[in-house]
Amino acid sequence: MTSAPSGRGGPFSDAQRRIRRNRWLFTAPLVLLCVLAVVLIWEIVRGNIPEAARTHWPWRLQLMSAEPLASLLAVAAGAVLARAQYARAIRPVLGWRSEFEPGLLPGSGKAWKVGILNGGQNNAVLEQVDYHLVLARNPVGEPGSGVEWAGLTTLGEQLADAGLRAAVDFRIMYFGVGYPMVATGSHEAIPVGVFSKRFIGEVRALYMRIRVTDGVGDMHERIIDCLKGARESVVAPVEEEPPVTEASPGLPAARTEPQSGPPPA
Repeated sequence: MTSAPSGRGGPFSDAQRRIRRNRWLFTAPLVLLCVLAVVLIWEIVRGNIPEAARTHWPWRLQLMSAEPLASLLAVAAGAVLARAQYARAIRPVLGWRSEFEPGLLPGSGKAWKVGILNGGQNNAVLEQVDYHLVLARNPVGEPGSGVEWAGLTTLGEQLADAGLRAAVDFRIMYFGVGYPMVATGSHEAIPVGVFSKRFIGEVRALYMRIRVTDGVGDMHERIIDCLKGARESVVAPVEEEPPVTEASPGLPAARTEPQSGPPPA
């Protein structure tokens, strides 16, 4: 069965990426650094032209002496670098894991369970969760063509139209805006969905897009293919075999019955 593209570089890239920076904590210091750099270049050029030329416009314009300006520039550059290093240190590390597990859905079979976690050093705040459904019967489209994201309510309607039943074929957890993605420091994942074998057969891919904000106001995004790996033989569930009983006794020995016939002479 063909799967939708989910590798790096496509519309469903599974790599975490930063999609927005905080305007005040990143853009403003960077703009200030650029302005100070332009002013310093102006003062350096102005200080190296003849004295007579400085009496004419625009060289008469003196913004700031070079010494304090260089100090301000060094402070601004240090602030920008410190902010970048701090943002990298506290950025969330969004990961996911999945496996087959029994007892999660009605029936005796094992269900595919998916969970997410924040493996970074600091907490993050959940901002948005969206889904994109690709049914097995739908044709595979071109990468990046008409990707539409939907909320959980719309996803439930799409799955119901496909004949899949909630709490029987699947269970998807609802996350509210502002949900804290706690830095666990371990590999304990937060469950996001449980899917039956019938669901895996009817659905080609179910993408979940998670957007979180870290401590400096930057927004990060991770797209997870919830069914990725569910069809791989290396993670196939081990079905329980019936208990081994003692060997059944052999067939009873044949009995010889006396046959009637003429009496011997």
